[in-house]
Amino acid sequence: MAAVAAVAAMLAVFVQVRRADQAAAEVARTAPVRPPSVTDTIAATAPVTRGARLDVFAAAKVGAPVGADDRPMIANVTTVDLDRDGRLDIVAADAAANRIVWLRQSAPGAFTESALADVPGPAHVHAADLDRDGDLDLAIASLGVLFPNNQKIGAVVLLENDGRQHFTPHVVLDRVARVADVRSGDLDGDGDLDLSVAHFGYDQGETRWLENAGGWRYESHVLQELSGPINAEIADVDGDRDLDIVTLVSQEWEEIYAFLNDGRGQFTPRRIFGASNEDFGSSWISLADLDGDGDPDVVYSNGDAFDYATTSGRSWNGVQWLENTGGGAFTFHRLADIPGASSPQAADLDGDGDVDIAVVSAYNNWADPKAQSLVVLEQTSRGVFALRDVANAPTHLVTLALGDLTGDGRPDLVTGGMHMSWPYDRLSRLTVWTSTWRPAP
Repeated sequence: MAAVAAVAAMLAVFVQVRRADQAAAEVARTAPVRPPSVTDTIAATAPVTRGARLDVFAAAKVGAPVGADDRPMIANVTTVDLDRDGRLDIVAADAAANRIVWLRQSAPGAFTESALADVPGPAHVHAADLDRDGDLDLAIASLGVLFPNNQKIGAVVLLENDGRQHFTPHVVLDRVARVADVRSGDLDGDGDLDLSVAHFGYDQGETRWLENAGGWRYESHVLQELSGPINAEIADVDGDRDLDIVTLVSQEWEEIYAFLNDGRGQFTPRRIFGASNEDFGSSWISLADLDGDGDPDVVYSNGDAFDYATTSGRSWNGVQWLENTGGGAFTFHRLADIPGASSPQAADLDGDGDVDIAVVSAYNNWADPKAQSLVVLEQTSRGVFALRDVANAPTHLVTLALGDLTGDGRPDLVTGGMHMSWPYDRLSRLTVWTSTWRPAP
């Protein structure tokens, strides 16, 4: 096993060296000016205030129990009222079982799990009324297999809801580089929902959008050919009243791009972030108005350590804020050092009128009882955050979703465990964190 790991490590180094020339050429083509060194920026950032520990979330494991020999691998989790009964449910991408599961909340705190569809290597699930018939369908990103692979085994799978939560799958794109994300929005202004797609691939990947042609048919448009796209978020980031696409590209690129829309589905790429560290470990972006100025900012975590022999995070892991300053321009702010940081999600968690950030950790020094798997960045004043510990168990949390599951007006949390490395003593599959947090007097 050690020999195999050594060979894999050597191959990874070879791949990175081979792709360095490709990286230089692509960057020169799309964005000739590299931003200031992120390493220097982080070093110059004032240390985040560390607040008192938060004991305001009650954890409860939901769904199928974890067996003695199980290694849960929940790649993505979201909260959505799938059956429109007034209570939020949970939908998750279970990469260990290769299926999409629904945890229906039939009564407050009572969740019943059922399988919706088998999907190979599900990476992300997105709920929207894709066919505009009044119910919620699901868009699924399929990697094909969870672990790195160069084969064209990715797919975009749309699950059509019949209104009674029986789903018919439509494979609208397949035999492509492994797909990590799919989102929906009217990208060409014709009144129907199109799709943005992030193809992580491995050595080769892409970002594209799929134009809705009706009848569950889509026309494909490639926007960029870079390996490692993780997210393809949709929002109006430049304030011109059409929808743009924001992508996080990992691997050795470690960049974030805004594809600015002319309103008719013609996009201009703009690199809004680029790390000087090829091992920066980009893990996730989400969009939220952190500073309350009316436009979407980018909340960005770097904490991926999937390629490393040791999974204790790196000193440069953490959370960033790309402040939207208008017209598609962004300003970088380092918010906090967090080993293994993943899936930052923003909302007013404490009810004080501003936006806070919840973050999980997948790769950390789990032998240290103080290593945190869930933390909150509480916004104490405009653009200023305090880091507050929440939990050190369960470990290996890679995905996080927010939603008012109890109906009391406070955002609750849902996390998913991705247990691919030691130790296996604090396992979880799906956990609901019910909030009792109220604003300080």
